[in-house]
Amino acid sequence: MRNIHRSLVIGCSLLALAGCGPDDIASPGTGGNITINYPPSPTPTAPTPTPTPPSSLVTPATGCPTIADPQGLTDSGTITGPTGEWRVCTLPAKLNVSSTLEKLPGLLYRMGGRVDVGTDGGFFADNSDGLSDTNVTLTIRPGVIVFGGTGVSWLAVNRGNKIHAVGEPTQPIIFTSRDNVLGLNNDTSMGQWGGVVLLGRGRTTDCAFGTVDADTCERNTEGAAEPAIFGGRDDTYDAGSMKYVQLRYSGYVLGANSELQSLTPGSIGTGTTLEYIMSLNSSDDGVEFFGGQANMKYYIGIGSDDDSLDVDTGARVQIQHALIVQREGAGDSLLEIDSNGNESNNPRTDLKVSNFTFIQRKAGNTNASSLFYRGNSDVHLMNGIVISPTNSCLGIHNNFATADFRSVVMQCGTPIYRDGGSAAAGTASGFFGNGANNNNDNYTPTLTNLFINGANEGAVTPFNANGLSSFFDTVTHIGAVKDSADNWYAGWTCNSATANFGAGNSGNCTSLPVT
Repeated sequence: MRNIHRSLVIGCSLLALAGCGPDDIASPGTGGNITINYPPSPTPTAPTPTPTPPSSLVTPATGCPTIADPQGLTDSGTITGPTGEWRVCTLPAKLNVSSTLEKLPGLLYRMGGRVDVGTDGGFFADNSDGLSDTNVTLTIRPGVIVFGGTGVSWLAVNRGNKIHAVGEPTQPIIFTSRDNVLGLNNDTSMGQWGGVVLLGRGRTTDCAFGTVDADTCERNTEGAAEPAIFGGRDDTYDAGSMKYVQLRYSGYVLGANSELQSLTPGSIGTGTTLEYIMSLNSSDDGVEFFGGQANMKYYIGIGSDDDSLDVDTGARVQIQHALIVQREGAGDSLLEIDSNGNESNNPRTDLKVSNFTFIQRKAGNTNASSLFYRGNSDVHLMNGIVISPTNSCLGIHNNFATADFRSVVMQCGTPIYRDGGSAAAGTASGFFGNGANNNNDNYTPTLTNLFINGANEGAVTPFNANGLSSFFDTVTHIGAVKDSADNWYAGWTCNSATANFGAGNSGNCTSLPVT
């Protein structure tokens, strides 16, 4: 038996829907109904997409397909929304054998609650802890739409199992909510289902089970009413692949100060592939990494109500090509990084990001910082643009190991920098080093279409991040999008009033593509 050393710190306790752990880990959203009073829009602004009515309506599939799992799919009848009528096929609560969700016209897959991919294989891959890997892989074909039938619906890919959700640029895989299917959503909708959780065997800190010193640290997933454990000693762990995936309207409040994110990688390793991931209107974070060692390319975070990118508890993460835009008057930090009170524990939280455009649109000086660093962590930000015209750009709270900036430009409110806790005055500004390493905290944006580089961005000499890590491609520009010919975001995304990615994609986020 594992002993629980303290309350589960990033999720609920093992009692259903119980209270959560410390606030600095829970990363809470608002919870419950949300009312937002919008101020005048600060620059930059995004053009509002004009809804295009579908040329034809969907007609339902005649029935549910057969999957390999003997429990099969449950035919839950049909559901009707603005795009037509769909056949609804409900997934079993647990997939015990590898199964494939095929793309069929007029068919939606439904999660009726928590859906487990396989059974937790435990801390050790060699089963020395008495738990065996079930080696279940959930494969999701391009163009498939999966929706949460209830708020507490979420997908848990347990240790010793995998997901293979690989869409295509013109056929993204969409995870969304029932309200989205019904056409009830607008640009402020959020928190309507849980999210996708990847559970791995990488190293983590701030243990719920075991200890860091003995290298036996494990944790429970934030928001999980029942155990969804991650942690181990394998930082190369392979949880599968997710590519060309949209995650819409996630982050349902499961308990006090406890929500899931759009995507929650818990101790996954470098064997996992995460590319072309879009989070839309999560009521908590867009993506939050807990422990492990992960790589991600082409991440878009739109409208998160808490942090758009959060890295915690010994996670070592590398990201290239990241575009983050918060809704007007909403959201917290663009980036939060933390060791969660475990500053002396190893591994330390470590984040490296190159080629990013981060846009905060929260009005008024709220003592928040767009880039919020705390705990004994290491951060390298390179070739980036930070637009935070009404709030501080960089906040350092307590001791910090490394905060390195290379070719980063910022438009900031007053004060530009904030030092909190035990951080001495001048710590944040000293880390940024305005005027050195091509850094500029007095930058004037010339972005077009909200996020495409203009003259001022193009004039900044980029830093070769490949010299820091072979993960990073060598680029000739700062920011997420070099120019109008750089269209990596096109086709697989959806449009909202917050960010318009142009024609030829899956349409407006408030609707489903007609397939």
